[in-house]
Amino acid sequence: MSLAEIAGLLADRTRAAFCLALFDGRAWTAGELARHAGVSASTASEQLSRLIAGGLLTEERQGRHRYVRLSGPAAAQLIENLASFAPDAAGPANLRESTRLGAEARARTCYDHLAGQLGVSVATAALDRGLVTEEAGLAVTEPGRRWFADLGIDLSALRGSRPLLRTCLDWTERRNHLAGAAGAALCARALDRRWVERIGSGRALRITPEGRTAFRDLLGLDLTAA
Repeated sequence: MSLAEIAGLLADRTRAAFCLALFDGRAWTAGELARHAGVSASTASEQLSRLIAGGLLTEERQGRHRYVRLSGPAAAQLIENLASFAPDAAGPANLRESTRLGAEARARTCYDHLAGQLGVSVATAALDRGLVTEEAGLAVTEPGRRWFADLGIDLSALRGSRPLLRTCLDWTERRNHLAGAAGAALCARALDRRWVERIGSGRALRITPEGRTAFRDLLGLDLTAA
């Protein structure tokens, strides 16, 4: 598929809304996405089929339900990069949307890693503490490997097609947060240990009291106001 064809897939507001909703890393049903975007079931089905055919989404069927998700980290990175060039200049339409955007700005998932103020704070602290380095490209240091190991994350087991660690430009903070396999593993650990909790069905996260303690002890972060 050509660059123009891929760009065309995201040039439609409904398809773009679907992709941004799926940025929470989970699978959604076609009906859930239709309600989220405010379109009919038939419109949702048509637009989802185009995104699947274009390789941005994959689908799974369980009984009568059709589940879709982003096809992988490459698709997520593409959409996040485009989103960073297109902030919503119109602002929130109502109080509910304003509340959602505020929560997402504080802490959210960016596909499968931490983003928002929390994600950027984690990335900054990791650099300041020498857990990662940018001296010869972004990499985990030996102290960083031990830090991950103390969390029960074996970085050597994360080898695969995606980078172990990379930066991702945060579209609300305009600074980098940590992505890649290591960033995803850290996000998964934070969710597993309930340092953060999902707010509803969206991307926003709530930092729990346990999370404030953990991030303070592990990275020296003061998240009392988060």
